[in-house]
Parts: sequence; C-alpha cells; structure tokens
Amino acid sequence: MTWWGAGALSLAMFLTACGSSPPGTPAAAPPGSAVPVVASTNVYGDIAKQIAGDRAAVTSIISNPDADPHSYEANTRTQLELSKAEVVIENGGGYDDFVDTMLQSAGGSPKVINVVDVSGRKAAGGEELNEHVWYDLATVRQLADRLAAALGEADPAGAPTFTANAAAFKQKVEQLQAREAAIKAAHPGAGVAITEPVPLYMLQACGLVNKTPDEFSEAIEEGTDVPADVLRETLDLFAHKDVALLAYNEQTSGPQTRKVLDAARAAGVAVVPVTETLPAGKDYLTWMGDNLTAIETALR
Repeated sequence: MTWWGAGALSLAMFLTACGSSPPGTPAAAPPGSAVPVVASTNVYGDIAKQIAGDRAAVTSIISNPDADPHSYEANTRTQLELSKAEVVIENGGGYDDFVDTMLQSAGGSPKVINVVDVSGRKAAGGEELNEHVWYDLATVRQLADRLAAALGEADPAGAPTFTANAAAFKQKVEQLQAREAAIKAAHPGAGVAITEPVPLYMLQACGLVNKTPDEFSEAIEEGTDVPADVLRETLDLFAHKDVALLAYNEQTSGPQTRKVLDAARAAGVAVVPVTETLPAGKDYLTWMGDNLTAIETALR
C-alpha cells in the first residue's frame, strides 16, 4: 500500500471513530428522518422536545406569550405544518379548538394526543372544566408516556430513546410533585385568590384553597364585565386578609384585574405571576419549578 493510501485509510478510521457514539448513548436520528411533531402551544412543544430529542422536528403553533389560544386563528402555514405532522399535541377541552378545525381539512392521519383526554378530567357539578391541565403535574407525567408511545410508533428505531427520555422527564416531574406535597404539609388549607383558573391544579395540589368568587374568574377568562358586587367581594379578600397570595395571570390584564392587583399590593398580599405559555429562556420543568418557588416564597 502506498503512503497516501495508508494515510487515507488511517484518516477514514479516525473519522469513523470520532463519529461513533459511546456505548449506551441513544442513537441519533438518521438525516432527514426526524418525526414531524406539531404542538398547539410551546408548552407541549417543549415537552415533546425533551422526550424526542433530535429524533423529532417540533413546531409550536403558539409561542408568542401575547397570543390567546382561545381566540387564535390559524393560518395557511399552520395548515401546512399539520398536513405534514405524524404526531399532533393539542390541549383539548375547548382551549385550542383551531387544531381540530385545521386537522379536518389538512389531510393526513397523524396520531393526535388530546391532553385533557389524557388527564381524564371532566366538568362536574355544573361547573366548567378547568382546561389548563399543563399545571396538573400528574397529567403531564401521563402525557410523557403517551408521547413516548406515539413517537415510538412513528419511529420504531427511536422507541428505546423515547422511553428512556420519558422516564427521566417523569422523574423530574415527580420531584416537583414532592415540592407540592411539602407545601401542602406546611400550609394546609391556606386561602388564595386568582384572576383566572390557569394555575388552579397546582394550587390545589399544594393544599391551598381558592377563595375567589367563581363569577369573578369566569368573567375574566371569558372577557366579560365582572358584576360590581362580585368585584367588591373579591377585593374584600385582601382587605380582610382572607388570602395569603394572589395568583395573577400576566397575559390577561384589564381594569378589573388591575384593581385586584392593586388591592393585593395595598394589603401586603404577595403576588405570584403566572402565564399560559412558556416564558422565554425556560423549559417546562424550570418554569413549573419557578412557579413553585414563587408560591413557597409568598406563603413564607
């Protein structure tokens, strides 16, 4: 063999060695084979990325924190993304109906995961369903398994990776649940106020009791005026120190929610800001951890 032939062979062996993965490393997706996944919001898009890794190409339809999923109007780009998707994640419960509307005309047959259906939660006692199930950590753990299974069907070679990633993700969610249990043990039955029911599942898991009149939070969520007597009853919660904190949806602000915010601050009641979409620079686990830290701090 000539010197240049031997050199070429050595270089090829070196590059092959550098490109190989250490034993036990999850296989990367072959070029061009990433599973197309579409999520209605960046909350579910981030969870999908954590479970799929580089074996999926994830598109989040709503990532702008100022966008309201209740009134979002999908466009032709959304239609195109949904037509190519193999896995679709929607919240359900009336929160992101635009996904179902677009799927009907998008063509294709993706695996659709409806997170409200995964949760098993139903409206009860004539009350409306609280559709903000991503604040329900038990549901998110179930979602991880459902996602791993759906991705595994689309990409059988990646199934072990999806299962392992889902297990690691669920372990971190369980750590957050342990923090909820600790708050519940330390502050059982503490009263709280809300502007909307967005964080209620987390607050309830922490053993906290919502004292806000239902008529107030329902009116804010639906964008209607709060009756004067209901507003007064809500403001009295702070004047009478009936609540330990106010969970305030930063993405929905108006004259009546600002009055509630001002009343809380004037009474020295801690304010815990919450959002419906993933804040910039955070992943789902960090976001939920920060919410729990804010609750812990407020209760102290």
